[in-house]
Amino acid sequence: MKVDLDNLDEKTKHLSRRFNMKKSKTSKLFAACVLTIVIFGMAGCGTKTTEKSLGGTGEQSAPLVICLEGGDWGFPSPFAHYSRGPGASKMRLIYDSLLEKGEEGLIPWLAREWTISPDGREYTFVLNSKVKWHDGKMLTVQDVKFSFEYFMKHPPVSDSLFIDGKPFIEKIEVIDESQVKIVVKEPNATVLDRLGIVRIIPEHIWKDIDDPKKVMDLDKLVGCGPYILTDYSQEQGKYRFQAFKDYWGRKPRVDVIEFIPVSDPVLAFENGEIDLLDVPPDIIDRYENNKEFKILKSPAFWGYKLLFNMEKKPELADINVRKAIAHAVDVDELIEKVARGAAVSASSGYLPIDHIWYNPDVTRYDFDIEKAKELLNNKLLNLVLLISDSQQEARIAELLKINFAKAGINIDVRAVDMKTRDNCVKNCDYELAIIGHGGWGRDADCLREAYAATVARDAGPASNVICGYSNPKISQLCKKQLIELDEQKRKSMIMELQKLISDEIPMLPLYNTIDYTVFKPEKYDGWVHVFDHHAVTHNKLSYLEQDKK
Repeated sequence: MKVDLDNLDEKTKHLSRRFNMKKSKTSKLFAACVLTIVIFGMAGCGTKTTEKSLGGTGEQSAPLVICLEGGDWGFPSPFAHYSRGPGASKMRLIYDSLLEKGEEGLIPWLAREWTISPDGREYTFVLNSKVKWHDGKMLTVQDVKFSFEYFMKHPPVSDSLFIDGKPFIEKIEVIDESQVKIVVKEPNATVLDRLGIVRIIPEHIWKDIDDPKKVMDLDKLVGCGPYILTDYSQEQGKYRFQAFKDYWGRKPRVDVIEFIPVSDPVLAFENGEIDLLDVPPDIIDRYENNKEFKILKSPAFWGYKLLFNMEKKPELADINVRKAIAHAVDVDELIEKVARGAAVSASSGYLPIDHIWYNPDVTRYDFDIEKAKELLNNKLLNLVLLISDSQQEARIAELLKINFAKAGINIDVRAVDMKTRDNCVKNCDYELAIIGHGGWGRDADCLREAYAATVARDAGPASNVICGYSNPKISQLCKKQLIELDEQKRKSMIMELQKLISDEIPMLPLYNTIDYTVFKPEKYDGWVHVFDHHAVTHNKLSYLEQDKK
């Protein structure tokens, strides 16, 4: 089906913005919060608002409540949310970081500026002043120092302070009341990104907590981010976030964000129960050329891949077996019948077509059953394929099973719930596995993390290591690119890495999805993509004022 790309919305660029707030006593803050919760409780997702309620000035006719599709993604503390984008993004509404991801790269956030020493080992951050925690206390430089030290002792779910299981920070120094210096053991190309995305937590809340993973109290979720979690139901998969009225930065345009369970997202959107829909491509024509709706197209930074466990199934260590499997996959069929046309073929070099360092000149494996048979030398292969219980993965598995059988590859499909599948993959408890996730647009060091690391960066599926695989040439180049600070030299290494990876195919990327997101701009028109991610709802900038030039 052809999609009218001319109807897609173009979003304006974002820069950082700072607001200084007046001091208030803690008791007044909580009293105001309670009153606001009561008022907001009267306004549901169907609430209509005037233009003034979209973050403008003047009297508001009603609080702006945005409702989105829910589901349980864990308790949104840095230590307890589920290790996927929907879980991490909810946590980030509560907790700010030194830097934030904008539409074109990292932008100032809690840190209004920073400097890097000539040798690349010292990073000095200058903090914004008058930043408040949700309980009314002021954020200090000591809180920043504490956060980094606490995370090195108690790694959060999304951990960026360890490389191959070892911390890369040598020491942290408080210079004065607004500056902190972080010294790393050796320079590498990813330090600024890794330091910048660390969530800052209050020392007065966490200093006496020895097991942060067990913390499930709402009153412990004190951040300095734009939203406060006021309600969470694990059973129902519901979250309710209220704008923090004393937020130091860009003013929240959305007063309340609610994530609610829905059985049919399309019906829920058309009934006004949710305000944004990832629209299936076969019904997108309902919303095209209709001024009531706007459509956003996502970059192809979410995708499916087929994992090979060479540790559990030694046959997969044979490169000819992996190549045979690759030739037995009809990616065009998967895109047509599963993604319904809204996808692009994944690169065998891993980095997708929308990645800034994508290499188009990698080895390709066209669908060719006879070639697959030849590579297998007409031998039969029996494998167990692990998938989640999603309809998409079940359909992928069904199509793979049919074509694999033609090549002499018999697979037994085992379906489990998503969390079980993710844990099995993390623990190398599978033979073949299909897994889908975002994060394909992040820094190209993801190649090292996937193909050369011995310890996963975090618990998420984007960072799974390949079980039983090792290639000295790939490992050496992966390590070399990490410490190369010259951008063009590093880019050349990444291009070479993609070619080497495509020749080896230690895992097989299948396809990257393209999402079409529809919404009613009359209700809210603040949705934006960040430079390395596919989902506008995962980006806190979508809920805040845009910085005016």
